[in-house]
Amino acid sequence: KGNSGYNAEKDKYEDLIEAGVIDPTKVTRTALQNAASIAALLLTMETLITDLPEENKNQPPMPPAGGMGGGMY
Repeated sequence: KGNSGYNAEKDKYEDLIEAGVIDPTKVTRTALQNAASIAALLLTMETLITDLPEENKNQPPMPPAGGMGGGMY
């Protein structure tokens, strides 16, 4: 039982681990772990790769804010 199963390539029942057939559950788990690892790496790299802000000395200062219009009614 345990590792035995149907090997579709050879069309017979055998020990799948000895035959070199990988367990699909392990494949799925490994794929999910690798995907999570890559996603974490991309999120980390995105925060590390940024442009340094440059001060623009030629730009005029921001104009003052406007007052309230009309008062209270």
